[in-house]
Amino acid sequence: MGYYFMSCKSLDPTAQFPQMQIPTPQSSVNVPLDIPMATLANLANQAVPPGIFDEKGMDLGNGLIGDLNFSRNGMIQLAALDSQRLQVIFPLKIQGEIGLKPGGLRNLFQSKIPIDRVLSPVFVLDPKMNSNWSLGIDEFELTDLGGKMSFSALGMELDLSPMIRNEIRAFAQERLTSTPDLINLRPLVDATWNQVGRPVFVNFEGKQLAFSIKPDAIRINEYLNPTKGFHLDLGMIGQVQLHPAQAAPSRPFPLPSITTNSDTSNHLKITIPLHVTYAELDQMIRQSFEGQAIRVNKKYLFQPSNFRTKPYGDRLGVLMDFIATSEEEKKISGELFLAGIPVFDQEAKVLAFDKVNFNLQSSSSKARFGANVKRRKILKQLNQRMKFSLEEALEGSLEGIRERLAIQTPFADLMINELQVFPLGFYPTATGLEIQFKANGKVEVNWK
Repeated sequence: MGYYFMSCKSLDPTAQFPQMQIPTPQSSVNVPLDIPMATLANLANQAVPPGIFDEKGMDLGNGLIGDLNFSRNGMIQLAALDSQRLQVIFPLKIQGEIGLKPGGLRNLFQSKIPIDRVLSPVFVLDPKMNSNWSLGIDEFELTDLGGKMSFSALGMELDLSPMIRNEIRAFAQERLTSTPDLINLRPLVDATWNQVGRPVFVNFEGKQLAFSIKPDAIRINEYLNPTKGFHLDLGMIGQVQLHPAQAAPSRPFPLPSITTNSDTSNHLKITIPLHVTYAELDQMIRQSFEGQAIRVNKKYLFQPSNFRTKPYGDRLGVLMDFIATSEEEKKISGELFLAGIPVFDQEAKVLAFDKVNFNLQSSSSKARFGANVKRRKILKQLNQRMKFSLEEALEGSLEGIRERLAIQTPFADLMINELQVFPLGFYPTATGLEIQFKANGKVEVNWK
């Protein structure tokens, strides 16, 4: 890394600069999901109970009444007709008895006729995801009864198919289309979010921290794909909240209502803020210089101490006392102020400084002269020691995100691919140095 030097006189330790504007640590996740029809059918078969409805004294017309039980008779089949309509083949069994109404011929014919029929009605539905995490049906159409409901009685052939159609339509009107929150997905969503939304813990310089995502918006775009299944573009936008480990929230932040999503990309972009106080920076610098001195030339050793860090515009300022000791034990003391822009050394994975300059104050004219002559060497030596490893924080963030977003459900497994974490920016503030880490990756879903 090269160094850029300005005139020593241009660096004023007492100068005041405006507070840096720190970007809001926005984060977003967007996942395009193609839920296979086989998975949707599995969900439907688990959601629909074996018994559909049971009715006594059903008026069948033509003076007939029936005690009929409608139940599921096998596995429900699903197919997408276009981007909005879903075809459902629902195997149905109808069992019970049919007889005559009281009075008239009923007095002559007391026996009832047993009914045991199997049908495969075909429905066309228009499913819709609601903002409260429920699934509803906007439209319902019975296109084919999937069989004939007829029997012989008193020498007559009676066809109950129209009646069965009406009963199915009435059931759909009462139990399906009139109920906007037909299937409540909130428990499944909450169970997943309780895993994903919990704080992730990382360590930095012996301090354990936690971060969690506070979602500002949940966005969904949905449509049917005849070849791939039910497509969802599922997105979330939020902010990462930083907490001391002992003050980490015990539960995830609540999820907001659903809004429309126009993003079709697959990405994970999480910005993680890490705040290092100036007292902590001072301690890190002390540890870096502990027991070490900088050789300015063959004669003098430069020993800094009493480090005090502070903001200096977009640079980090470090004020330090020093004693330069010669081989003859002659000592020169003074104060040195160093300022540089915090940067990330990608190869070494350390926090380093660029565009470094310093100002030396000493009663010794010899010290001031020597500092100007040897400034490149002094700066190089200072920079070599003023590097702080970020590898632990980087690796901790990687593992925490991978672990938290490795989700396993009865229907699908989710994992993060191509995950990278790197410092996005360094911002000297009034209270310390804020480091914003960026986590990028893609989401992979394996459906069962």
